Amino acid sequence: MNSNSPAQIKKVEIQVPGLASRIYSVWYRHYRVYTKNLISNGFPPFLEPLIFLAAVGLGLGHYVGLINGTSYIMFLATGIIVPPAMFTAAFECSFGTFIRLEFDKVYDGMISASIDVKDLFIGEIIFAGTKGFFFSAAVLIVIAVFGLVPSPSAIFSPLVGFLTGLMFGALSLFITSFVNNINHFNFYFTGLLTPMFFFSGIVFPLDNLPGIVRKLAYLFPLTHSAILVRAFAFNIFPWTLLLNLLYIIVFIVIFSSLAIYRLKKRLIG
Repeated sequence: MNSNSPAQIKKVEIQVPGLASRIYSVWYRHYRVYTKNLISNGFPPFLEPLIFLAAVGLGLGHYVGLINGTSYIMFLATGIIVPPAMFTAAFECSFGTFIRLEFDKVYDGMISASIDVKDLFIGEIIFAGTKGFFFSAAVLIVIAVFGLVPSPSAIFSPLVGFLTGLMFGALSLFITSFVNNINHFNFYFTGLLTPMFFFSGIVFPLDNLPGIVRKLAYLFPLTHSAILVRAFAFNIFPWTLLLNLLYIIVFIVIFSSLAIYRLKKRLIG
């Protein structure tokens, strides 16, 4: 009898990794790439808040009175915990994603295995959230060294950084799905993220803004992150924080879904 007859051929079952394993593999790939240059990637988060606090906090602090009973430099320090999470997540899922998509063709190899497009970009968003957590924790360490942390509950602030990273990772993937020229990301950073930084209650209270501008500011996702992070920093938790948290969750779900849908069409048609 032929050794390759159907009767003698054993059925081979291919074990497909579970959803968590597939998403983790994407996250771990990005983690390995990022930590190859850990010093150059990890040092700026500790240096940037020092520069900003020195340039803005110490400079303007002499001209600004108390804000809600606290000094301006402490108001500023507690607010700047989350902007680094926004910028690092935005950079990772805009320039980083575009390079992997169009130049390095990293995704072609990944989706040819057991990873599908949904796993791929969920992993990207979670990695963006992880970087947001790390960058927020770095800023928290710096401001704690200088005695600018008003409450022990601020230790939970990096969790807001994680959520901020998820938000801007999802938003940036959505933006990336429309971009065909890498230089177009300059409009995203200069036209949206930079104004958002200044009009989200980070540098000055929203109460000081004109009515219509103040209402528009609450449409910015960073505004809700700033409100949450200051709640942890000052250990003040009004029930309205649930609305801020709900905004963040809905934002992540909507923009993640839209981004994955559009990028799937771009990758596999």
